Amino acid sequence: MARGALRIEVTTKDKKELRRMLSGGVQQVRVVLRAVALLQFAKGVSAPKIADMVPLTVPAIRKIGHRYSEDGLERAFYEKQRPGAEAPLEDSQKQRIIAMVCSDPP
Repeated sequence: MARGALRIEVTTKDKKELRRMLSGGVQQVRVVLRAVALLQFAKGVSAPKIADMVPLTVPAIRKIGHRYSEDGLERAFYEKQRPGAEAPLEDSQKQRIIAMVCSDPP
């Protein structure tokens, strides 16, 4: 069963911002690809056709569109901060190891 076309309405203000961003300056490649995908959405191009133009998968392009519609331009470009891995040692354990290494040998 085919999915229905994802229609994303990009505001005029956001279109100007996308064009400004793509017109020059140094940007992360990930951000540029997402900006190009959003501009294509603004033209009414479908996610599979955008995937033919931009080296992103169809689900990734759809996710960019959904994030834009729900939370705006910033959220479409940048992912949320992810929690890092837990520290393997607690502070007290680190202090004991440092004290052991720095003390005189037995």
